[in-house]
Amino acid sequence: MEKPVQTPAALGYRMPAEWEPHAATWLSWPRREGISFPDSFDRVMPALRAMIEALVESEQVCINVCNGAHEAEAREVLRGLPMERMSFHSIPTNEPWCRDHGPIFLTRDLDPRLAIVDWDYNAWGNKYPPFDLDEVVPTRLAQILNVPLFYPRMILEGGAIDVNGAGALLTTESCLLNPNRNPNLRREEIEQRLRDFLGVREILWLGDGIAGDDTDGHIDDLARFVSARTVVAVVEDDPQDENHAPLQENLARLRELKTGGRTIDIAPLPMPKKIMREGLRLPASYANFYVANTCVLVPTFADSADQIALSILRECFPSRRVIGIDCRELIWGLGTFHCLTQQQPSVRGRAIHLNRPRAVR
Repeated sequence: MEKPVQTPAALGYRMPAEWEPHAATWLSWPRREGISFPDSFDRVMPALRAMIEALVESEQVCINVCNGAHEAEAREVLRGLPMERMSFHSIPTNEPWCRDHGPIFLTRDLDPRLAIVDWDYNAWGNKYPPFDLDEVVPTRLAQILNVPLFYPRMILEGGAIDVNGAGALLTTESCLLNPNRNPNLRREEIEQRLRDFLGVREILWLGDGIAGDDTDGHIDDLARFVSARTVVAVVEDDPQDENHAPLQENLARLRELKTGGRTIDIAPLPMPKKIMREGLRLPASYANFYVANTCVLVPTFADSADQIALSILRECFPSRRVIGIDCRELIWGLGTFHCLTQQQPSVRGRAIHLNRPRAVR
């Protein structure tokens, strides 16, 4: 009889908080023929370049490309930036949203080591086929890094969860309990897999997402941990706006939640004004920021609330440079900086070698 495989949690692994030290940030370079930026591919390149220009000052940037021509196209956009701070990897993808199709990295404190969790992926409920290349990215990356690989056998996107690194995980019912993800899993089973494969103890549920969000309510547009007990949460002050009621409901839930037996401190974050394009409302949110080693990248929208949001995040991250980058074109792809990035945690005292993975099934 085959011996049961131990879970990452049983082996001492956990998912670190985003503000813990990174070894690198991973990205998947967009394809011109992809579906994310219809008729606006070239117009999103300035925001992508500005993002990478900030990141290379903070840490190594690893970029997934489909082939040599795709790499050459990326290098042309990034010409003039320090190429020694970047590496290109032959990992083809369908779309650029590395937060969702990329690996979830784990670390452990005793016997420091890196591992990867390869959650199943179906492009946000089978909305955007094909996604065959995106689905295998974590396994391909584990081969490059030569690290242990775990398969939970559950659909999950990285943007659907946020952790504080100390045992708590934030998510939403509208996404994780949506029948287009895991119709055969009950809420309790989903919670147990999150505990087993991410090393968390507390699952903190919010409700619905914002208008225009095609992910069914990813948490990284709504509420984010900025410390072990502090969460920034977006709020809409206009009672006539369709986001007002669901965001107030999420805020009420947050006020009732606890982590480690203590209530959560909440820092409200404004919403930008409604952005419409071709009759569609776009899911613009300041909560889609990305925390790197020395900076925080924040999407801005030429809005009067931009400076308010930047000021709030500077108070949350006083030791990092908080950088606002115009995302009015990027948001046409229905995501910004957090959606595009995936952090690789730093592992003390252990070199990472290129080889094949040790699959744990």
